Amino acid sequence: MKKKFYYHNIEEIQKDCRANNIDLKFANNIDILNQSLKICNRKVPNRLAIQPMEGYDSDDKGAPGELTFRRYKRFAMGGAGLLWFEATAILQEARSNPHQLILNESTKLGFSELLKLTKEAAMGEYGSSHEPFCVLQLTHSGRFSKPHGQRKPLIAVHDSVFDKVVNIDKDYPVLSDDELEYIQEHFIKVAKLAYEVGFDAVDIKSCHRYLISELLGARTRKGKYGGSYENRTKFLKETIEIIKKEIPNLIIAVRLNASDVVRAENDWGIKKIDSESKIEIDLDESKKLVKELKKSGLSLLNITAGTPYLNPHVNRPYDQPVNGGYDEPEHPLKGVERLFKLSGEIQNEIPDLPIVGSGYSWLRQFGAAAAAANIENGQHVFAGFGRQAFAYPTFAIDILEKGQLNPKKCCITCSKCSQLMIYGVNTGCVVRDSEIYAPIFRKYQNN
Repeated sequence: MKKKFYYHNIEEIQKDCRANNIDLKFANNIDILNQSLKICNRKVPNRLAIQPMEGYDSDDKGAPGELTFRRYKRFAMGGAGLLWFEATAILQEARSNPHQLILNESTKLGFSELLKLTKEAAMGEYGSSHEPFCVLQLTHSGRFSKPHGQRKPLIAVHDSVFDKVVNIDKDYPVLSDDELEYIQEHFIKVAKLAYEVGFDAVDIKSCHRYLISELLGARTRKGKYGGSYENRTKFLKETIEIIKKEIPNLIIAVRLNASDVVRAENDWGIKKIDSESKIEIDLDESKKLVKELKKSGLSLLNITAGTPYLNPHVNRPYDQPVNGGYDEPEHPLKGVERLFKLSGEIQNEIPDLPIVGSGYSWLRQFGAAAAAANIENGQHVFAGFGRQAFAYPTFAIDILEKGQLNPKKCCITCSKCSQLMIYGVNTGCVVRDSEIYAPIFRKYQNN
């Protein structure tokens, strides 16, 4: 089995798909990607989205730094219609890195300047009709919090699988219901700030086993936020309902783990079966939750899976792992297929809710043909590109105007951007944006 990308054309990919019982579609015509779409009467210029990719480059207060401004100007001028701004902490202790963005009264002006520059750069390049739809992702890092560079986990529930990831034992304190209510208040407070800044939408981040994602699977937690499905989903549903009530004109989005794709005591989206080694995905609760969130005010959904801290191949299939990481346990095309299917199953269940699909970067120059096929087939309505945007910020305009991507500009899924995140330093594409990020990579690689 060839696990690394070696394809020269779509026919070679399709041959591998047939050999490995993988179902991927590719369109001959990609014009659908240039179609606009309205979300709550707000026009999104096209169907291409940039996923939330953290740069870990805030200033000392947590406001956007020089490299943050550079990154979003490049994204804006790249032509994507939907810009999903990276994870922004709601509290100092909720940060996953000392240089993760944080939105509060002292950083509000910096975010206003960043958003203004982003929208002006896009419309200056493509005209006033091209105003990108901008979502700000609000996060609490939970068990993966590292506000000062060392782990300071804030956990919702103990779990033997996930506790090992952050090296804590069964006596480590669990957040109380009162502490969770304090956190909820800050999600609401920061959502108001994001609205005042001018963002079109906020994402209440619920993926990759950060705090809210962990709550969704908190079966063994005691109290009103754990145990039953109703209790496990209460925090997220309440947060959205309150935000919608207090800021009715703010569009609400969620980036959601459809499944953790791991067996654990407190997993999410996994069927309970006797086999300890087999993992079988079950989307019943995910579908039920999305339907309830839509009734509560959800207007945009972004589907992902897994956690980069435990099974990174699930949410970002790769050719090369990070230092000390594991080789791909499956053909990367299988991981791409899984991500497409997860969004497709939920989109088919809730066809009138716009969904952003993930999994395109590993396909390199053939991602556009896959995106067009998926959107035509109703798998999702937006195609989200993450690592590809780091490497190739003009990917969208090349797709829309040239009808193809330049393979020499594409992400090669080498995991070096992920390695920079692990180092806890400024993060970007080491290969395609080497002038900025290669020296940083070499410095920390040699330490």
